[in-house]
Amino acid sequence: MKITIADFNKDKEFLVCVDSDGCAMDTMEVKHRKCFAPKAIEVWGLEHIENKFLEVWNNVNLYSKTRGLNRFKGLVRTFELLKEEGMSMPEFSSIKQWTETTLELSNPALQKAIEETNDEQLIKTMEWSKEVNKAISELHNEDKPFPSVKEGLEIISRSADIAIVSSANGGAVIDEWTRHGLSYSVKVMLGQEAGTKAACIEGLKESNFSNDKVLMVGDAPGDLDAALKNGVLYYPILVGKEEFSWKRLATEAMSKFLDGSYSGEYQQTLIEEFNQSLK
Repeated sequence: MKITIADFNKDKEFLVCVDSDGCAMDTMEVKHRKCFAPKAIEVWGLEHIENKFLEVWNNVNLYSKTRGLNRFKGLVRTFELLKEEGMSMPEFSSIKQWTETTLELSNPALQKAIEETNDEQLIKTMEWSKEVNKAISELHNEDKPFPSVKEGLEIISRSADIAIVSSANGGAVIDEWTRHGLSYSVKVMLGQEAGTKAACIEGLKESNFSNDKVLMVGDAPGDLDAALKNGVLYYPILVGKEEFSWKRLATEAMSKFLDGSYSGEYQQTLIEEFNQSLK
């Protein structure tokens, strides 16, 4: 499977970029509730505020306009909010500084920062991130694509190249898409190691796709931001209405994308619907 932008070869005039967790794969809830949050509580010894931590973590990462935030930024934001509420939190200034200055929010980039600084906060963050990846790798019976995703991808692939553009761990993305028989429709799978979503879209566009021939499909504001930064189109997968969203993409939105009538009023209506669906 191709996993870098350099591996990508354009075959079609149109490109559809698809996020994975919470968009195509029904994995957001289980990963956050069983992996990300519990492992943070365990690694930083936050059992005494477990219920409050879980409440804030889930709101930040699942149910608000920061849904889909990179794991490291989500960690910092959760710590910030709990501190603002008067909770005694572990020191996280180095973690925050790293998330604001690194060019890549991934384990390899974090490991490089650790080798350069030997910072204890970063070392603990790496411990957490590795524990999260391990826990995710053990969720084989709990991950699955949303209904209508496989059929939708088959329809999309007839007219457009498909690229996975995800902020999740690349290995997990490849494993999930391969096990569930979705990878055959995809030209390249770009996880967090390939760079930010905006950077990935920018790199893919260099294969000579014009802005109006690129569509980003996602479930989070970060996906919309990545599309806007690149001047490309955006299609939202609505939380709680994933099957409906995929059916609409395959039967309605794709035809508008292909005939050039997607941008403007149609896209704006979808974006407004998307924004109203999040707190």
